[in-house]
Amino acid sequence: MPSQPLSQKEIEDRLRELPGWAFEDDRIVRTYRLGTHLAASALVAHIAVVQDELNHHSDLTLGYNTVRLAVNTHSAGDAVTETDFELAQRVQDLAPAHGAN
Repeated sequence: MPSQPLSQKEIEDRLRELPGWAFEDDRIVRTYRLGTHLAASALVAHIAVVQDELNHHSDLTLGYNTVRLAVNTHSAGDAVTETDFELAQRVQDLAPAHGAN
């Protein structure tokens, strides 16, 4: 069963629990900064593993020392759902181990 879209208030409330994340263009987004390109690449690889575990994938952009995620749920009409916040929280939890801020 697909996830249900969250209301604007629910999204705003949930974003308060995720420092650095924002709501833009019907997605939740975050850019992480890292010390090196190799560290950013390692974070991307770790995020890819989590996305496969959840079977939920973000738009993931690797820069020289940045990683940007933008996520919503296609099966819910490209709306933000609880599944997007589950992915965001998992990334938020693993990012510090890579030196991301």
